Amino acid sequence: MLITLVMSNRSINEMPIGIFDSGVGGLTVYRALHDRLPNEHFIYLGDTARVPYGTKSMATVERYAIENSVFLASRGIKMLVVACNTASALALPKIREKIGLDGVGVIGPGGRKAVEITKDNPHAKIGVIATEATVASNAYYEAIRRASDTAEVMQAGCPLFVPLAEENWTSEPETFSIAEKYLAAMKDFAPDALVLGCTHYPILRDVIQQTVGENVKLVDSGEATADEVAALLKEKGLENPNAVSGKRELCDDLDHFYVTDAADRFARVAERFLGTKPSKLEAVEVYGVDELGKI
Repeated sequence: MLITLVMSNRSINEMPIGIFDSGVGGLTVYRALHDRLPNEHFIYLGDTARVPYGTKSMATVERYAIENSVFLASRGIKMLVVACNTASALALPKIREKIGLDGVGVIGPGGRKAVEITKDNPHAKIGVIATEATVASNAYYEAIRRASDTAEVMQAGCPLFVPLAEENWTSEPETFSIAEKYLAAMKDFAPDALVLGCTHYPILRDVIQQTVGENVKLVDSGEATADEVAALLKEKGLENPNAVSGKRELCDDLDHFYVTDAADRFARVAERFLGTKPSKLEAVEVYGVDELGKI
């Protein structure tokens, strides 16, 4: 049964794009979408009460992801972006089936982008760094393999990159030391491209680049996702026709942010990630959301 969407006087083209993540990491995806699509409006949901998803069972991740998606759909969105790597790996088909809207995850775009930028080498080496749960799911490996049956793939888990990013430890000696330990085998592998397979990792981009070497092409899954969302909007005729005059600021009053817990901490981390706090930030509950998007 599909949910009943909330309609307004706006046309569907003018409706916002929904984004959800298990916490704050998806803000890097929001930033990529905002930069790529300045005429679009966004609604972001961070499920901060139930983070992390990586330690949960597939059934639990599916349930959380569907509740988040139904909540966003009930607010009136035209498309959904699943910024959470774990939910993208485990729940995307169920989400699309439930809400009846186009849903874009971060894993497929990231894997396809890595293959695209190494296409001149049919035996390219592609590295993936992610949380341990995402590595264990093999979702990036499978996405890369669907796009290329010849590329060699190596994956590495880097779990401490998440708290380092949230603390904004982007240049401390400890961060470089941890990166050297995590990425030692990856350096030996000598990838042509390296997928940043966690939404927190772009915050540590400079550390990662310096550790693996300047010749390695880094793939930000958020940026790759933004490119695919732009293409899908055009293909479906869903682009917002109302051009924004001047340069839009991140987290302006055209975008709405929701969290399920710890709004103050979310605002602090958002300021570290984006350089500004959301102007519209609201705490909500999404547990047990039914087909109509009501509690």
